[in-house]
Amino acid sequence: MKKTALVVMAAGIGSRYGGGIKQMDPLGPGGEIMMDYSIYDALRAGFNKVVFIIRRDLDKDFRKMIGDRISREVEVAYAYQELTALPEGFELPEGRTKPWGTGQAVLAAKDVISEPFCVINADDYYGKHGLMLIHDALTAHEDRGAEAVQKIFMAGFMLGNTLSDHGGVTRGIASLSEDGKLIGIDETRNIVKTEGGAAVLTDEGAKPVDEKSLVSMNMWGLYPSFVSLLESGFRKFLEGEEGDPLKKEYLLPEIIDMLLKSGRAEVDVLKTDDSWFGVTYKEDRDLVREKFLSLRDAGVYRSPLFP
Repeated sequence: MKKTALVVMAAGIGSRYGGGIKQMDPLGPGGEIMMDYSIYDALRAGFNKVVFIIRRDLDKDFRKMIGDRISREVEVAYAYQELTALPEGFELPEGRTKPWGTGQAVLAAKDVISEPFCVINADDYYGKHGLMLIHDALTAHEDRGAEAVQKIFMAGFMLGNTLSDHGGVTRGIASLSEDGKLIGIDETRNIVKTEGGAAVLTDEGAKPVDEKSLVSMNMWGLYPSFVSLLESGFRKFLEGEEGDPLKKEYLLPEIIDMLLKSGRAEVDVLKTDDSWFGVTYKEDRDLVREKFLSLRDAGVYRSPLFP
């Protein structure tokens, strides 16, 4: 069986969720946390390794709450996203307090990723279908190497299946070619539910957006050579003068969009009809708990997931 890894980005603080560590909030009927469901679905989809990207100060609690349980089911590795993990010759800007984004998160795992991998957020529920699609796509192709055009896979969720009832969200809206290849990603902020579907809130008012548009939810199928591109790209990102050095982020959708536009990548968009849900806002928590209870009662999941 080909080795494949699920890479779980779990280093976020979750400021919009009240400052707590939302990745560790019990949400399932058996006390499951959000990433339990993604890991369970990934194992059923065929992944056979899990890499957790976490904050070093959470290491002990994280292993106790989830890592030790998961390690009884599958091979587990850890990586640590650190604010000060900068290339040689760079110093942390005075006043910078937040990590450098999802690109730096995956880069932090460079020493523990040697196989095709799917990267996801820890605080999102994706469903099984997208994970199956990406696993099967990754194993059907080979790593082309850092010098070749990167082969990348993106799970495409319908925008209407990814919105919160409690506020605006940021989504990477995909533009596609006729054969389903990604042309570009428009990182769009403050998308809200409306009576007519979905809209972007701007200073000029609400601008309708097609709720059937496919969006990126940071579920990407990637190969190890991509990580070496992240390393060279991070240096260029830090050297760039654009953005506030105290706030700017090195983000996977923007990195992949840049590779696309420079002809360094081709991205197959794999459409999934699964509904995303998550705890973007603290008020989302009760609804998420109801959904997991319904999924348990419908026989989609057992409880507890990992006895």
